[in-house]
Amino acid sequence: MNNQYEKISVNKDQVLEKLEKAVAELANITIPDDIPHGDMPGDKVEIGDSHRAKAKTIFPQLVKELKTAMNSNPYARAVVAVCGGSGVGKSEIASCLSYLLNSAGIGSYTMSGDNYPHRIPMYNDAERLHTFRVAGIRAMVDAGVMNSENYAKVKEWQIAEDDANKAHAETDTWFSSYLEGGKKALNDYLGTPKETDFEEVDSIMKAFKDGAKDLFLKRMGRDEASLWYDQVDMSNTQVLIVEWTHGNSDYMSQVDVPVLLNSTPQETLEHRRSRNRDGKLDSPFTMMVLELEQQKLVDQAHKAKVIITKAGELISYDDFKKLYGMN
Repeated sequence: MNNQYEKISVNKDQVLEKLEKAVAELANITIPDDIPHGDMPGDKVEIGDSHRAKAKTIFPQLVKELKTAMNSNPYARAVVAVCGGSGVGKSEIASCLSYLLNSAGIGSYTMSGDNYPHRIPMYNDAERLHTFRVAGIRAMVDAGVMNSENYAKVKEWQIAEDDANKAHAETDTWFSSYLEGGKKALNDYLGTPKETDFEEVDSIMKAFKDGAKDLFLKRMGRDEASLWYDQVDMSNTQVLIVEWTHGNSDYMSQVDVPVLLNSTPQETLEHRRSRNRDGKLDSPFTMMVLELEQQKLVDQAHKAKVIITKAGELISYDDFKKLYGMN
């Protein structure tokens, strides 16, 4: 992919000098409501005071990490990943960070990782549910609890879209096999190459860090006719910010500064509800997805260079581990 791109020329010393001044100018920068945001078609981004405050809290630490990454890159470029649970405010905070960098004269572009699943949202949601249900039914067979009576109950719960409800296993203990089998298969799908083209995202990041003047970036809407690529001018861009739940994934190798926005699945659900992004936000299946994604974020947190809590406090990884009762 890199070979198709024309390379930029850059005054590295000048870029690093601007980076040095960026924090000093922070107090003088006001982040307006209407600023450029990520490139996911139709994404609803509303900048609030909490997003501004968190971005300004993150910024000095981000600049510190960028100095190291950009100094070691021949084009003075770096990739930042703003990651966290669904609905935690990644789009808003990434947009604010990008605005702060641009205001300091350091070109920044915000890219949405949600453009890179293999399937458009409605089909990916369906694939997630199908994966869960097929594995759940198979697990019932393996556990020796598949019979017409139990199947009738499962079908009833499936029709009601309540078949990920843990409460059913309290009264029908055999149902735990369905839940456990389905959850394992769902976990093996979420945030993996089965769901997302990580290879393409990684190659875009590498092309950027290798000095590409332009990048072809994917756009994925919510229907089959909304899928295309835009050629984006990167000639004056030094920082590529990727806002994405899976921005700190082990399937990517080109992220220089992972920034983790920490929150619980319950907190992210409330934010998703306020944005009205999806239907049935509080369904048991949606909660299961959020919980599994949260666990992946926890497992990957040791790589984060910056961690900020829902309350807006910067914490170390050791502090993060204490929050989750980890040794």
